Amino acid sequence: MTDVYARIEASFDKQGLMTTLGATLIDATPGSVEIALKPSDAVSQQHGFVHAGAVAAIADSAAGYAALTLMPLDAGVLTAEFKINLLAPAAGDRIIARGKVIKAGRTLVLAQAEVFAEKAGKERLVALLTATLMTVQGREGVSD
Repeated sequence: MTDVYARIEASFDKQGLMTTLGATLIDATPGSVEIALKPSDAVSQQHGFVHAGAVAAIADSAAGYAALTLMPLDAGVLTAEFKINLLAPAAGDRIIARGKVIKAGRTLVLAQAEVFAEKAGKERLVALLTATLMTVQGREGVSD
């Protein structure tokens, strides 16, 4: 386990929403983070797809944690804004959000998250999130 992964994991484990959704941290490297969610009745909407709110939550966390991987150790991260495009129903065996930093500044970071529905080993893009994240000094472990 890398120091980057350990840092993100420690913060991720404090997020009640990720626990409630059943989301898991898969990977964290400098500038990128991957989060997965297993579809269940608890995160579904009326047609049986994973609810857009759950998709947005894991995408926001993936983008936010990708930004945090590049921030100072005593800093935290907060989402300033995000936009999400829902491209297809989130249905499959697993929903995967892959966050990556597009441009990191001292205070603001632009990041994206692509969300895929995985079924029978194949992935289909179901959402794209673009986010602006803010560095919060002196708040280690603060996220989204």
